[in-house]
Amino acid sequence: MTPTDLEVQLEQAVAFHQQGRFPDAEVLYRSILARAPLHFAALHLLGVVHYQTGRHADAIEWIERAISVNPNVAFAHYNRALALQAINRPADALASYDRVLRLTPDYADAYVNRGNALRDLKRPDEALASYDRALSLKPDFAQAFNNRGSVLFDAKRTDEALASYDRALQLMPDFIEAHENRAVALESLQRYEEALVSYDKAIALQPDHAGTRVNRGNLLARELHCYEQAIPDFEYVLRLDPEHDYARGQLLHMRMQCCDWRDFERDTQAIEAGVREGKRVCWPFAFQAISRSPADLKTCSEIFTDDIYPAAKTPLWIGERHRHGKIRLGYVSGEFREQATSYLTAGLFELHDKSRFELFAFDNGFDDGGPMRKRLAAAFADFVDISRSPDLAAAQLIREREIDILIDLNGYFGRERTGIFALRPAPLQVNYLGFPATLGADYMDYIVADRIVIPEGEQNHYSEKIVYLPDTYQVNDAHRGIAGRTPTRAEAGLPETGFVFCSFNNSYKYTPAMFDIWMRLLLAVQGSVLWLFESNDAVAKNLRREGQARGVAPERLIFARHVQLDEHLARQRLGDLFLDALPYNAHTTASDALWAGLPVLTCVGSTFPGRVAASLLAAVGLPELVTRNLADYETLALKLARDAGALAVLKAKLAANRLTMPLFDTNRFRRHLEAAFVVMWDRHRHGEPAETFAVP
Repeated sequence: MTPTDLEVQLEQAVAFHQQGRFPDAEVLYRSILARAPLHFAALHLLGVVHYQTGRHADAIEWIERAISVNPNVAFAHYNRALALQAINRPADALASYDRVLRLTPDYADAYVNRGNALRDLKRPDEALASYDRALSLKPDFAQAFNNRGSVLFDAKRTDEALASYDRALQLMPDFIEAHENRAVALESLQRYEEALVSYDKAIALQPDHAGTRVNRGNLLARELHCYEQAIPDFEYVLRLDPEHDYARGQLLHMRMQCCDWRDFERDTQAIEAGVREGKRVCWPFAFQAISRSPADLKTCSEIFTDDIYPAAKTPLWIGERHRHGKIRLGYVSGEFREQATSYLTAGLFELHDKSRFELFAFDNGFDDGGPMRKRLAAAFADFVDISRSPDLAAAQLIREREIDILIDLNGYFGRERTGIFALRPAPLQVNYLGFPATLGADYMDYIVADRIVIPEGEQNHYSEKIVYLPDTYQVNDAHRGIAGRTPTRAEAGLPETGFVFCSFNNSYKYTPAMFDIWMRLLLAVQGSVLWLFESNDAVAKNLRREGQARGVAPERLIFARHVQLDEHLARQRLGDLFLDALPYNAHTTASDALWAGLPVLTCVGSTFPGRVAASLLAAVGLPELVTRNLADYETLALKLARDAGALAVLKAKLAANRLTMPLFDTNRFRRHLEAAFVVMWDRHRHGEPAETFAVP
């Protein structure tokens, strides 16, 4: 074959390549190389075919063979770098891009991809400079503006990131990735309706992009509480990809928020099976509402931690000793405002012994301007806003303050910052209150519990060491105000007569099995009603339909709208008996009911979240309201509904115990928790590892 024949064959191969006929092109490239093994173009383009068909390691091998023939062709180094990035070798890719730019200094695309490699290497300032260099060469480079925005967003410079995305979209209005990135930025700025518009634009341009639909669904649910509108997004994603990370769990959680129980048992079993197979099938918070296995809860958290929040290879705290006159406590939360976590903890923060402890708040939330926010800010020596700081910068702020014990009040709930804990900025790190399960992370040293929520025989289901408090693990604030006026039954939407069962849990805690029991109780107690919290518009519609299917008239389900906390506590005086849920109990909601004088009936579950109400009832001296199985739960509920005298005795006992038993004795709890912190710190000072212990 003559050189002319080789060139003809190469021309045909390139034509196939450009048409996307990769197998045909590959055959011809290989044919050329069989005759001319050092043919640069065939080696290089065969590598490109491998890259374009997802065979990245082979692509690198072929392109490197081409480079060995001619090391001075910039495009070969550029394509090698792309393949290296595809197999997550950003440092090697960076070296290739640098070689490209030595050969072709004005190659704007190389500067953009070089910036991507630097971003992957966590070198944001250099990445930004690389994008800016690309834009100096090519001012209308939309991709550079988009990627520049992403580095700014990572650095929590969100307003600047948004401006960069906007510029990208001015240059390229149909730039799908920029629309989605703009949506994420707007969401972080709490401009939720605008974010939704951007997601809608991205989906209109590319309806089958699963990631965008997941993000839109999460925005609709998490921030706008439009759970019913979020459901179709997750259904669509699962049609596209039945194994899409966490989508199946999110779909079930959205449906549970709406009490939409279609295929509930089937979906629950599929998610449980997925967790046991090690799949990324469900977020840990959503899994708590369906799982009855502490072993599965641990597995779910471990999967999530390994995927999203792996331990830093180089922790910030590396063993140095802090020497302070007081133990420095750092509380990390996204809920320092009018929110359930703060309703429980405000009194604790105020009562902490400031002669022995120095308190720091690290706030990942926002200032809602409410009285709770002002109360919390006054309780801390230092109130640090980390909401706009990247994980590393936030962790360094904590490290600079030489925090001794860092307490995570969120875990995998709410506006959490687990990524900070993964960087280990403090010598001791504690999982407390917000997430009633293990975080499955070896960088968390302790979890605060009691012997009811974590029986001693189940310690192996927790990656943390257990701190057992003597009464209950859950702090309560004894200064929560209750409105002086109790509304009338009519004002609350209740009938003038009849027994009032109630359950003010979040709707995702309701399950078909519990609802079956509640409907049987309504049918058995003439004139009774079930009073529930209407957390979203779909709840009332779906539960009334479910009740009617079980023979209960829709009007016997009454739904309470959101009111101020003091008014909500006051209206609970109209209830007769609070019916708890399984597998996820009432937590703050149970404390609210007991504080308002409303007896809570619970059934002990098999996991931490399913045992909290039992812990609270023990601490308020009402263990007789704790049942061991659902049959006994139903029997006792029916007995109390029919025996006004027995219920009156319980209410009187609760009224007497409320201010004398440990549950609402915030100062007693404070002493126990501080004793736990002292033990933790003493062990650390003596060079002893974290170990399970009980506070006497």
